[in-house]
Amino acid sequence: QVRLAESGGGSVQAGGSLRLSCVAVEYAHGMYCMAWFRQAPGKERERVATIDYDGSTSYADSVKGRFTISSDNAKNTLYLQMNSLKPEDTAMYYCAALTRDYCHWPLVAANFAYWGQGTQVTVSS
Repeated sequence: QVRLAESGGGSVQAGGSLRLSCVAVEYAHGMYCMAWFRQAPGKERERVATIDYDGSTSYADSVKGRFTISSDNAKNTLYLQMNSLKPEDTAMYYCAALTRDYCHWPLVAANFAYWGQGTQVTVSS
């Protein structure tokens, strides 16, 4: 069973950058699709970016052109590079994994089986 641990959150001013990391333990490369989600207080958890087991990526419209999802397979680590941050990006950020067999399912939070504990990102204006 894969275990996930995020790091890299913090406080930054609008326009700044942060890079989140997610280390996966008991992880077999090519067996999962991975995603970053975020949840702001009082809001539903929303998908930010996804990287499939074949390396293809997708992004929420709200972060396209500003965020980049990537992975380092040798380190079993998922990244989210966040540039041009805005106050509305403030949220708890989670990495999540979905077993490859189910990666064709809708990529919503309810369908992801494995989650990290989250890392807080706060963007001030």
